[in-house]
Amino acid sequence: MISVLIPCYDFNALPLVKRLEKEALTLGIAYEIVCIDDGSFSPLNEKNQQINALTNCLFIESKKNIGRIANRKLLSDKAQYNSLLFIDVDTMPKNEKFLETYLSHINKTDAVFGGVFYNKESFSQNNSLRFTFGKKREQVPSKKRMSNPYKYIISSNYMINKSIFDEIEVPADINGYGLDYFFGAQLKTNNVHITHIDNEVFHLGLDDNNKFLEKTRSALDNLKYMNSNSYIKKHDISILKAYNFLKILLLEKMYYAMVKTINTKIETNLVSKKPSLFAFDLYRLAYLCKD
Repeated sequence: MISVLIPCYDFNALPLVKRLEKEALTLGIAYEIVCIDDGSFSPLNEKNQQINALTNCLFIESKKNIGRIANRKLLSDKAQYNSLLFIDVDTMPKNEKFLETYLSHINKTDAVFGGVFYNKESFSQNNSLRFTFGKKREQVPSKKRMSNPYKYIISSNYMINKSIFDEIEVPADINGYGLDYFFGAQLKTNNVHITHIDNEVFHLGLDDNNKFLEKTRSALDNLKYMNSNSYIKKHDISILKAYNFLKILLLEKMYYAMVKTINTKIETNLVSKKPSLFAFDLYRLAYLCKD
């Protein structure tokens, strides 16, 4: 028994839902697929309404935007089964036995992360930074992820026990991007047993370079706020460890001043066809140190 939960926003969810429904029906399992659009009022929702005609599938349009976290909490509230499988709407399973693979891990662990895959056909110069970051930092084999399990937390594709998910308290004053940082830290703080497997989804909806940089800055703003308010305690967040180390040495202002002198060159590189992730790390750390 599994509840497949798909948070939506201005995206055609029908192909993903049809793919999941087909496998679930073939397996003959007790399942439900629930999609909630977070108040996008998108014209694509007319097509998404077709989801309601599929077997054990439900599409709901929220009348207002409640935010990424609240939408996931709402999905959990709607779920009738204890095993929650969260999948982002802009993904597609890579494995033909996607659901079957997850089902084999039910009752064996608290949470299972399947991973993400970036197909080379998705690359363009406009999304080169998002693709390169995803390919080199997020597309990580399960064996490596298991070596540091709380570091590689990607919420676009994972299964978790409902009771555990519902216990995770997210402060009301944070929302937006970068919540994977908080989620991973909470899992570690609460000693949630997690398993990483190779059951990836293709990431389809890649942001262009400028949009990804904007989302990165928003995520870092949230990370810094959560850090300063002690919302994040035990963690394996490399960029935060580097920032806190500079703070201890009282070097964050000096570091920011140094990187600022080459910031134009860094930003030019980041939107080029071959962005440097080393330059991206310099950029992100400097952004944390700027104030």
